Amino acid sequence: MTATDTSTYVLPIEQLTANLKNRPNETWLHQPTNGVWKSYTIAEVIDEGSRVANALLKQGIEPGDRVAILAKNSYAWLAADFGMMLAGIIPVPIYSTASSETIEYVLEHSEAKLCFVGKLDNCSAAQQSLANIPVITLPDANAQYAGALSWQGILDSSAPLDSYHSPKADDMATIVYTSGSTGKPKGVLLTHGHLGAAATETKNRMVGGDQLHRMMSYLPLAHITERSVVAITSIYGQVELFFSEGLETFVDELHHCQPTDFISVPRLWAKFQAKVLAQIPDEQLQDMLAGDGGDAVAAAIRDKLGFGSCRNYGSGSAPIAPALLEWFQRIGVGIAEGWGMTETSGLACSNQPFTVEGMGTIGTPLACNEMKLSDDGEVLIRGAAIFEEYYKNPEATAESFIDGWFRTGDKGVKDENGAYRITGRVKEQFKTAKGKYVAPVPIESQLATNSLIEQVCVLGSGRPAPMAIVVLNDQGLSKEQIKSNIEKTLKEVNQQLESHARLDRIAITETTWDVGNDLLTPTMKLKRDKIEAFYRDPIDCETESGVYWIDK
Repeated sequence: MTATDTSTYVLPIEQLTANLKNRPNETWLHQPTNGVWKSYTIAEVIDEGSRVANALLKQGIEPGDRVAILAKNSYAWLAADFGMMLAGIIPVPIYSTASSETIEYVLEHSEAKLCFVGKLDNCSAAQQSLANIPVITLPDANAQYAGALSWQGILDSSAPLDSYHSPKADDMATIVYTSGSTGKPKGVLLTHGHLGAAATETKNRMVGGDQLHRMMSYLPLAHITERSVVAITSIYGQVELFFSEGLETFVDELHHCQPTDFISVPRLWAKFQAKVLAQIPDEQLQDMLAGDGGDAVAAAIRDKLGFGSCRNYGSGSAPIAPALLEWFQRIGVGIAEGWGMTETSGLACSNQPFTVEGMGTIGTPLACNEMKLSDDGEVLIRGAAIFEEYYKNPEATAESFIDGWFRTGDKGVKDENGAYRITGRVKEQFKTAKGKYVAPVPIESQLATNSLIEQVCVLGSGRPAPMAIVVLNDQGLSKEQIKSNIEKTLKEVNQQLESHARLDRIAITETTWDVGNDLLTPTMKLKRDKIEAFYRDPIDCETESGVYWIDK
């Protein structure tokens, strides 16, 4: 089998129907509603999805038509997703945090015939954008939509599908729109073969064997990582998924789930660390970990965080500071970095199974992929899980491939063990007023060794010298203590940088960057252009060097 061959992989629909035949009564999904948990078996999830998909066919939606899903994660999200695939309908996920402009663009570009809508933190964009398209509300929907049909109403009136769609490996399975850190999102066309290859090899790396695995599904299912690595991979192994109602209840839900495998993003790992350090100073904690009872201390911390049963940990979506990985390693949490893109059908390269030697790298490619570096250090990839085209965008497709290799836009290096390390984005480098190019990501990683720094963005296009803007973790320190601490980090980092890359200042902001204020993508990546624009006035007016606070 070649790396680009999908023919020998079991397709998701084949695996799902095999599960229905061989273990229909096994518990699969766990849904909390106002703190009360309800569990669903494989047969129950497929039955609900099949009934709703059959109702779509009866309404005139045909196999090959696109139908959108706009909702936070829930059992019904997956029932709708898999149900549509069983009917040959093409699911088109939309981020629950999407603006009305993005929702309207995705619906129009994909030519969606209908939209499922569920729980949203802010319903105004959806209500504005869905006025002219048929809507089905999921069980947890928290707004009214004119003329909408309800999930429960359809279940009560619809029969299951008479037969299931039997796709070929190269048939379209879904269109996933990129999170859009710059410009309009692109629709990535993924086939059943792409998803099957990615999920199979992810399962081989992460959830192999006959052990029962429990995972939280809380990162956006509209993003390919959560949908592929967590949701679709769950049908290839013995995996139960637990959903979350929101940030307020997440810690309790995590303890209820007792995950055996936990995947997060760097910002949330930093918040876990801050939660620990708010209870005990790091210097004291490190002394305790180094003592005779260190293992017991580490176990107690893991248990307190909700990781008492966890065996595997992962981080992805954005670079994570090596110092943060090392800190977690000391409490027995070995975080395996993974890397992938929408265009790679999810996970493409990983330090899973976790190795200490691979810490700080994204490890090695999955067996279905090949990776190499271009002469300029750009990561190139090809394989059975790699997409072949952007939907209705042949120009972008042509620009993204060279001799059959997908140009990822990430810069990287490869070590002697074959492990890759991402060093930044090709287009993220900026030129200072001195005419020198600076790569921000390595500098951000060095600054993030300071546990006080939760978020950091290095910028400096056209400036005499680069600078950083940081958001702090709250560890109960005074402004004087914080200033002294950050100044020490600034000095230490600058000593490691070439003269043209040294920072002349660090500005501390009181504004946390998130999806709501459009400074992060839905997958927690920095929107650098938006951050720079947001702080342009206070930055341009400030003449102070060193460490200081800005009033924004």
